[in-house]
This record gives sequence, structure tokens and C-alpha cells, in this order.
Amino acid sequence: MSSLQLLDASLRTSHPSRAESETAGHIVLMGNSALFAGIPPAQCREIVAAGRPRVFAPDEILFMQGHPVRSHVLIQSGSIKITQVSEAGREVLLWMNGPGEPVGIPNEAPGRRHACSARAMQRCHALTWEDSRFQTIMGRHPQIGININRMLALQLAELEQRFREIATEKVAARLSFALVRLASQIGTPIFGGIEVSLSRLELAQMIGTTLFTVSRILSKWGEEGLIAPRRDAVIVYDPGRLLLAAAEAE
Repeated sequence: MSSLQLLDASLRTSHPSRAESETAGHIVLMGNSALFAGIPPAQCREIVAAGRPRVFAPDEILFMQGHPVRSHVLIQSGSIKITQVSEAGREVLLWMNGPGEPVGIPNEAPGRRHACSARAMQRCHALTWEDSRFQTIMGRHPQIGININRMLALQLAELEQRFREIATEKVAARLSFALVRLASQIGTPIFGGIEVSLSRLELAQMIGTTLFTVSRILSKWGEEGLIAPRRDAVIVYDPGRLLLAAAEAE
């Protein structure tokens, strides 16, 4: 091998290709995801090879309530909101999914339909799998099924907590709980605080109240320096102080 060939081989070794870098990034993503916890890196590489990267534009719909399940999505960056519409046409915000989280929790039943809708909140990078391929992956890797059961148990526990909050707490407390929870799940550090990218209407949908009530409480907290309301976001400066202020207001 000539010296030029040796140099070329050395450069290829020291500078991985874009595809190799992308694959490595997806393996790291899976390693940080509860869905793939306990799956060795070598097996993660095989699972990555069965999927394909996607970019979702802001406000792009990933799937619609009532439509068949055709693919599964693991978020790499950005956030996705999960909503459900009642028979009367009222929309409720159920979940916010961020990096490392699947959009909806997969299961083994074929021919299913989505119980909710999913929409990108901002530009999102993700790894996706066709439903049939993912069913095969789940069959080959039983650990994924174990992880799904754990995730469903945690999701149920949060739903029970949120139901209790709606049944027993006043709006200010419910709003503070939601903001602190969202700051932990999908918050972005910014300006000495944590930005939660949700509008007042979306917050109202999540905690079961009106847009006017949420706007009034956020304005009050903004005057007290607990938060900084934005048009489509809220910056939380001190989650502990926010919870305390909400409790004292009751």
C-alpha cells in the first residue's frame, strides 16, 4: 500500500463518516431512553439499522387520533405534544414528549389505532421504525417489553397524580405542579431559568381550566418575579418558590 493510500485510510479512521456519526448518535440516544434500557450497544446498532432518521417541521402532525398505527418514533431533539379530542370537539393536552422519549408507548397488538394525536412543537429530529419492523424487534428483544411495562406503570402513576390534583387542588396549585413537572420533562435552561414551551391555552387544556384563569395567574406570578410569561412559553425561575407561592395563595 502506498503512503497516499495509508494516509487516506488513516483519515477515514480518524474522521468517521457522517453516516457513522449519525449511527453513533442514535445509539447514544437509545442508551438514554427508558424504552431501550438494558439493550447492549451491539444490539442497539442492529435496531438503529432497522429504522430511519426523520425531521419533523414545527406544527407537523405525526399521527392523528383514530388512524392506524403505522410507525414508531423516538425523539432525538425538540418536543411533541400528545392531544385527544372529545366527541364534542374539545381538545385536551395529555402529554409532552421530549428527547429520549417515544411518541406514544408501543405495544405488541397489531392493527391498532391511535387513541391520541401527536404534533411537533418545534423542529424535531427523530428515529423512526415502521410498525411491522418494530413488532419484529420487540419479538427479538424481550427487554423492550419489560421496559414498556415499566413505562406504562410510571405513566399510570402520573395520571393518577394529575387526576388527584384536578379533583382536590385549586387552579393555582395545579398550574404550579404542571409547570414544575414540565420544566423537568421538557424544559430548556434559559435566562437564569427553565423555559417551558407551551402557550397559555395549552396549559389550560392540560390542567382543566380556562385560558383567562391561566393568564391571570401567570400575570400575577410574573409581577412577583417567580416566572417570566412569554407569548408561547413560560420561564420558571425557581420551581421551589413557585410551588410555595401557589400553596400560600390557597
